[in-house]
Amino acid sequence: MELKWLCVTLLAFGILAVQAHDMDEDNDADDVVDIEDDLDDGIEEVEESKSETSSPPPAPKVTYRPPVPTGEVYFAESFDKGTLDGWILSRAKKDDTDDEIAKYDGKWEVQDMKETKLPGDKGLVMVTRAKHHAISSKLSKPFVFDTKPLIIQYEVNFQNGIECGGAYVKLLSKTPELSLDQFHDKTPYTIMFGPDKCGEDYKLHFIFRHKNPKTGKYEEKHAKRPDADLKTYFTDKKTHLYTLVLNPDNSFEILVDQTVVNSGNLLNDMSPPVNPPREIEDPNDQKPEDWDERPKIPDPDAVKPDDWDEDAPAKIADENAVKPEGWLDDEPEYVADPDAEKPEDWDEDMDGEWEAPQIANPKCETAPGCGTWQRPMIDNPNYKGKWKPPMIDNVNYQGIWKPRKIPNPDFFEDLEPFKMTPFSAVGLELWSMTSDIFFDNFIICTERAVADDWANDGWGLKKAADGAAEPGVVGQMMAAAEERPWLWVVYILTVALPVFLVVLFCCSGKKQPSAAEYKKTDAPQPDVVDDEKEEEKDKGEKEEEEEEEDANEEKLGSDADIGSASQEEEEEEEEEDRKPASEEEETVNRSPRNRKPRKD
Repeated sequence: MELKWLCVTLLAFGILAVQAHDMDEDNDADDVVDIEDDLDDGIEEVEESKSETSSPPPAPKVTYRPPVPTGEVYFAESFDKGTLDGWILSRAKKDDTDDEIAKYDGKWEVQDMKETKLPGDKGLVMVTRAKHHAISSKLSKPFVFDTKPLIIQYEVNFQNGIECGGAYVKLLSKTPELSLDQFHDKTPYTIMFGPDKCGEDYKLHFIFRHKNPKTGKYEEKHAKRPDADLKTYFTDKKTHLYTLVLNPDNSFEILVDQTVVNSGNLLNDMSPPVNPPREIEDPNDQKPEDWDERPKIPDPDAVKPDDWDEDAPAKIADENAVKPEGWLDDEPEYVADPDAEKPEDWDEDMDGEWEAPQIANPKCETAPGCGTWQRPMIDNPNYKGKWKPPMIDNVNYQGIWKPRKIPNPDFFEDLEPFKMTPFSAVGLELWSMTSDIFFDNFIICTERAVADDWANDGWGLKKAADGAAEPGVVGQMMAAAEERPWLWVVYILTVALPVFLVVLFCCSGKKQPSAAEYKKTDAPQPDVVDDEKEEEKDKGEKEEEEEEEDANEEKLGSDADIGSASQEEEEEEEEEDRKPASEEEETVNRSPRNRKPRKD
C-alpha cells in the first residue's frame, strides 16, 4: 500500500522543491521562505490526495427514461415494465439427451443490472447456469424480406464474465408448426445472430438458413469471421450494443457499439457459398494405373562406389585420448551411504533385504574420475551411411491427377439470397456455464434512423452514465496497477526520474544563501539594512554628479551669450573678472573640465 502512494509523494515533493527554488530567485532578499511550512503543506496535500483518490466520487445521478420507438417497428422491448408480459417460457425437452438435463428449466427474470448507474433501467436476466434456457416472444407482425432492410439490435452485458456459453438471438421462421411454448434447439429459424464464446474462441455469429430451390432443403450459411478482436466485449463486464443490418442488395454489416466490425455480401462472404459451383468433380472418374505423379525418381544408372562402406559406425573411440593422471580405476562412482541406518519398521519378509542408499563417492570429488576409464567417442571421418542413388527428373511425370469436371446436377443460382424465409418471433435458446447474463432493448425495424434513436435513448444513456462515473486518468492508472502491480515500477520511474532531473538542474548552481537557510542554521547573517543604506548613498552621489553636469552645460551656454554682447559689457566683464569670483563661479571653476580660461 505504501508503494501505491510513493509516486504521488515523489511528485508532490518534486513540485515543492522546484517552486521553492523559483521563489528564492524571484523574491527580494527580505522575503523569508519557511521551508518547514511548505513541507508540512506538501505532506498535507499528499494526505488529502490519498483520501480523495482512495474514496472515489459518488456516481452521478442520471434520470432514466425508457426508450420509445421513433418510427415503425416489428418488435421493441425494453423490459422497463418489470414483468415478462409477452414472453413465453419453453416447456420443451431436448432430443437425444438424458431426461435430467433435457428440460428447458433455466430461470429467467426481469431485474436491474448489477452496479447499475441508471436506477429504473431493467432488463432480461438469464439467472441460472449449467441449464437449458429458452424464451421467446411474438413480433407485432411477421417480417417479410422484400424491398426494405432488416435491422435487429439488442444489448448484452456479461455481468459475471463468461466461461462458456452464448448470448445470441434467433429469428424464428414463420411456419404452421411454430409453437413458442415448445421452442427448442431444433425449432426452425431464419437468422441467428449474436456473441458466443467457449474457451478462448470468441465468436460473433451471423448465420442464416438458406432454402435450396431445387431440393427444398435448408442449409446454414455462416458469415466469415470478423478481423476485429472481440475479446474485450466478453471480458470487460460492460453493456455492449450488437446490431445486424441486412440490405436488399445482399450486403450486410455487423456492428458492436455502433462500430462496424464485419461486413460483406451474402453471395460472396458466406460459408459454404449460397450458390453451388457450376461444375463438380466426376465421382466415378478413377486415376489410370500407369499415371506417374513422381516429379523426381532415383537415377537407374547410378552405381554405388567401391569404397562406400555402409557398415562404418557414425562414432568411433578417440585413439589419441590419454587417461588423465590421478584417475581412480578401482574406486566406484557411487558407494553406500555409511551414515544410513535401517528403519526400525523395516520388515525384511515384506520389504526384502535392506540396502543403504547410494551416494557419490567422496574420493572422486578431488580426482579426475573414478571407475573404468574409457576413451571418448568422436565422429567417424569415414562414415557415409547407407548409399542411395541420386534423384533425377522423371521424364514420364504427368502431374498430379485430378478427376475430370462434369456439370453439377444440383447447380442453381439464387441472386437474391436476401429474400429469406419470413419470421414471426424472436427467441433466446441458450446454454451457459455463467449466470446473470443481461439482455436489454431489443428492436427489429427497417429504418436505420429508428434503430439509432432507440440505441441513443437506451445504450447511449448507459454509456454516458458509465463514462461520467468512471475515474479519471489517474484513477484508471491506479486501477490498472491494482491488477498489474509491476506497473507501479513504471509509474515511479516515469514520474520520479524527470522530477529528479529537473530538481538537480535547477538546484545545482551556486547562489547566495537565502534567508530561509540562515533561519535553519546558526551562521551569521549579513547586515541587510547597512547594505541597503550604502546602495542608496551610492545612488544619491550618482544623481548629484548627473545634476552638476547638467548645470555646467547650462552655464557654458549662458557664457556664450554674454560673449556676444556689446563692447561696454565686455569691459565691465573684464573688470569683474579681475575681482574675486563669486561662490557659484568658484564652484563651477573648480571642475577642471568646466574652468573658463581667463582673458588678458
